Amino acid sequence: MPVELNCDMGESYGLYKMGDDEGIMPFISQANIACGFHGSDPNHMRRAVELARKFDVKVGAHFSLPDLPGFGRREMKIEREEMVNIIIYQVGAIKGFLEFAGLKLMHLKPHGALYGMAARMEPIAQAVADVAQVFDVPVLGLAGTLHEEVFKARGVGFQAEFFADLDYDDDGRLLITREHKPVDAVQAAKRVQMAVREGMVASINGKPVPVRAETVCVHSDTPDAVGIAKAVQGAIAEIEAA
Repeated sequence: MPVELNCDMGESYGLYKMGDDEGIMPFISQANIACGFHGSDPNHMRRAVELARKFDVKVGAHFSLPDLPGFGRREMKIEREEMVNIIIYQVGAIKGFLEFAGLKLMHLKPHGALYGMAARMEPIAQAVADVAQVFDVPVLGLAGTLHEEVFKARGVGFQAEFFADLDYDDDGRLLITREHKPVDAVQAAKRVQMAVREGMVASINGKPVPVRAETVCVHSDTPDAVGIAKAVQGAIAEIEAA
C-alpha cells in the first residue's frame, strides 16, 4: 500500500491566519480540515475544502475538544456520550461543505489533546469509534495504542500515523505540545524514511522505538511546514520508487 502524507490544516480563524494551506496542499494526499472547535470557521472550512478539490486531495474531519482559546491542546473531562455529540457536530459541519463541493468524507482524525486521550482512555476511544461507524470511514491514529485496539475489536478502519514533525518519548508515546518548535526538513525526511523502511524512530532521548507509518503527518503550524511537506513527499516517493 502507498504511504499517505497528511496535514492538519484549515485552522485559520476570522482574521487570524494559521499555516499556509495553499502552499502545503500540492504536496499532500490527505487533508485533515479543522471543524471549528479548535480552529477554523465556516469561511475557512469552505476555502480549505475547495483547495483540496483543486489539488485532488482526500479530506477528513479534524475534530477537537471544545477549546478554541487553547487550540484544542488542553485536556478536558468529558463523558463518552457528550464526546460523541461533540464529534458528530463537527463532522457534520465539514461534511456539509464537502457535499457542497461534490466531495466525500474520507477519514476522521482527532486533534491535539483529544488525539492523546483517544490513545489511552477507553471511553474516548469508544466515542471516536461510535462516530466512525456512523459515517463509515477510517480513523487516523497512533499505532500500538488503546485507540487501535478498540478500533480493531469493533471492525472500524484504522490508519497508523507517524509524525514527521513531533517527538516521541522512550515508550513510543507522542509528545503533544502547545506550540510546535522548528524542525529541520532534511532530518524530518530521514525520520520518515526510517519509520517507513524499518518501523523505528529515535525517541527524544535517542532510544529506538517501534512505529508504523501508513500515513505521515506534517502540521501546518510547524515553522517551514511547506518545506517539510515537500521534503517528506520526496522521501516517500523515493521509498516507493525503490
